[in-house]
Amino acid sequence: MVWHQKEIQLPRYGRGFHLITNLILAKVPEISKIAQGMCHVFIKHTSASLTINENADPTVRQDFESHFNEMVPENAPYYVHTYEGPDDMPAHIKASLLGSSVQIPITQGRLNLGIWQGIYLCEHRDRASGRSLVVTIFGA
Repeated sequence: MVWHQKEIQLPRYGRGFHLITNLILAKVPEISKIAQGMCHVFIKHTSASLTINENADPTVRQDFESHFNEMVPENAPYYVHTYEGPDDMPAHIKASLLGSSVQIPITQGRLNLGIWQGIYLCEHRDRASGRSLVVTIFGA
């Protein structure tokens, strides 16, 4: 069994849901050497998250952003943790709801995603810096 781990710096993205599948594949070409295994992607932040969803129609990502903003609004009167602005606590809640990692099977050197699936960076802050991912792949 082969193990490989790499930390990736993402470019700065604006608030929203962004497809990053191709960026991960470009930064971790070692995936192509694994016939059968797993890819684990972890984000090292508490105000951004990862998920897997629709990779074709960009309105899906737009609807995700709209829904999460309705579900977890800014400026709720009960928020105490607002040190970094009105998007601070909502960003933490959204990140916890979606999660900090995704795991994808690797088959014949490719991520075994469904035809309409892609990996999203879910950026919940208005002015976030670049984000860091840890990508761990293993298999034979």
